[in-house]
Amino acid sequence: MIKSDEFETKMEDYNKHAILGVKQPLVLECGVSLNNFPVYYQTYGSLSEKKDNAILVCHALSGDQFLAGVNPTTGKVGWWNLVVGPDKVIDTNRYFVICTNILGGCMGTVGPKEVNSETGEIWGSNFPMITIQDMVRAQALLIDHLAIDKLFCVIGGSMGGMQVLEWAATYPERVLTAVPIAAAAQHSAQNIAFHEVGRQAIMADPNWCGGNYYASDIFPDRGLAIARMVAHITYLSEPSLQTKFGRRLQDRESITFGFDADFQVESYLRHQGSTFVDRFDANSYLYITRAMDYFDLSERFDGGLAEAFRGSKTRFCVISFSSDWLYPTSESRMVVHALNSVAASVSFAEIRSDKGHDSFLLDEPEFWRVLRGFLSGSADYFGLDEFS
Repeated sequence: MIKSDEFETKMEDYNKHAILGVKQPLVLECGVSLNNFPVYYQTYGSLSEKKDNAILVCHALSGDQFLAGVNPTTGKVGWWNLVVGPDKVIDTNRYFVICTNILGGCMGTVGPKEVNSETGEIWGSNFPMITIQDMVRAQALLIDHLAIDKLFCVIGGSMGGMQVLEWAATYPERVLTAVPIAAAAQHSAQNIAFHEVGRQAIMADPNWCGGNYYASDIFPDRGLAIARMVAHITYLSEPSLQTKFGRRLQDRESITFGFDADFQVESYLRHQGSTFVDRFDANSYLYITRAMDYFDLSERFDGGLAEAFRGSKTRFCVISFSSDWLYPTSESRMVVHALNSVAASVSFAEIRSDKGHDSFLLDEPEFWRVLRGFLSGSADYFGLDEFS
């Protein structure tokens, strides 16, 4: 039994899942149909009798369903434990929080490392290409399974923010409030480029074996580690890197005139890469990054982003961070302008921070204040009952 200050997570909780696509398959954007597929998820707090207090949290690329408490597979604190819990920003005394492992993920939900129910074999590189819309439609099936008609809020950062925008565009009648954080309505050329470097690193690893490496028990760890190192640089900012590491040496007094990790920042990135391969699947990384690259709400609506939200009654709170160069504030402003142009209800906040894209995962009191205020104000607006 693993304990944290707020939650007790048992291994049977890890097995919380639903088998979806039973009566009717999920037809992906690529045309492939998924039948009888699992979606794994976690819940925190209690669903009210009116079923009006549900918040769906959408995780980012490297996240999973264990956003709070302790992750039973890694033993580490959940990725949003600072925000979700009793009396925290997303207060589980008041809200019923749901987080799913996304379609294509590697923590139980159907993906490349899982078994194809029709063939009885691991999907591997035969897994179909997926999109952000596919992920959201799978989540909607789970929400149906939980018999929840409307979500009080859909919230997420980075790729999670893309899912939020997709939810608001595809199911506006089911989303009362939406909070896309450090996200964009389309993936930029720069972000596609970074993802391609990571994918090529994985596919160049001789242990990748065309994506069918599961039976060999030898995995493309080097390629995945490099992909993670490259991506992790984009999650930080130059000031944060300089403050945290500068040019300080790692456990030595002088340079070695070699290719060992002389600098602390090198050691840090190597550590990030080596620990990532212990919890993530290389094929999932390929599929998920591709789904992010394909995301473009404007293209879906004939080049007009505003048309994605026309007539929406959803209340939006768009949040960005000043030092985020991966999803800069300008991209959040594009979403805000689109919402304003169709008279949607939208609030916007740029949080001053030097921590880069990862600011939404870190200790940022101003971000927490804005988010708490929006949720509380929206709860009052929609008449959400107080309870504990």
